[in-house]
Amino acid sequence: MSWLKHVIGTEKAIIAMLHMQPMPGDPYYDRKRGMEWVIEKARADLDALQEGGVDAIMFSNEYSLPYLTKVKTETVAAMARVIGELRRDIEVPYGVNVLWDPIASLDLAAATDAKFVREIFTGAYASDFGVWNTDCGATVRHQREIGAEHVKLLYNIVPEAAKYLADREIESIAKTTVFNCRPDALCVSGATAGAATNPDLLKRAKSAAGDTVVLANTGCRKDTIESFLDIADGAVVGTTFKVDGKFENGVDKKRVQEFMAVVKSYRNKTV
Repeated sequence: MSWLKHVIGTEKAIIAMLHMQPMPGDPYYDRKRGMEWVIEKARADLDALQEGGVDAIMFSNEYSLPYLTKVKTETVAAMARVIGELRRDIEVPYGVNVLWDPIASLDLAAATDAKFVREIFTGAYASDFGVWNTDCGATVRHQREIGAEHVKLLYNIVPEAAKYLADREIESIAKTTVFNCRPDALCVSGATAGAATNPDLLKRAKSAAGDTVVLANTGCRKDTIESFLDIADGAVVGTTFKVDGKFENGVDKKRVQEFMAVVKSYRNKTV
């Protein structure tokens, strides 16, 4: 039995993304509507996801485009306010992701009692955001320093919009990440949010990861989720839950319900 059962309540878990609107400091922040509108939109998505039956939720600053690799204080502060405003209405386990900054993500998790964090903890990459380096040792030490050792760390080992500077096979990445860094989960992604995870990469990562949880991180849909769950231990799901399946739209409760009905039927047969 994996930690998913203890923390989220089920194996083959579906972690739904709650994408926050641009916030103060973001290039596309709507100053006229302000933070109250950001909170209102997040509340609407939270209600739709929970009523749709997801297992867990991950709050992220997905609309803070273009992303930073060292996030500014105002973003973490704004995200903490949103989660704080919604806290009494959150009924499922939740995590956070401050794109693309693992230290900021852990700080937010500690402040909001989040159960897990997803980020890029390891590797060096050429990316749309420049040359991108990490320091996993410093990050995990910081986790302990702020008392967040209980927070599960979900390592994205195939970052979106990036490629390892050295040519490495996915099996090698998975094996050495597990051995050296002790992740709670490995996440395998497509090229962008909403882009399908490559099933072959997912299968190869899972075969090399031993007992470590492996998640399909992007691009799962109602008609493909069973095939992904045949390979992975669960999935992180965002875009397909949106109105018309479009990244920029709000969450559509009916789409969530239909997707989760497929997942629950699958679990009833296999878990």
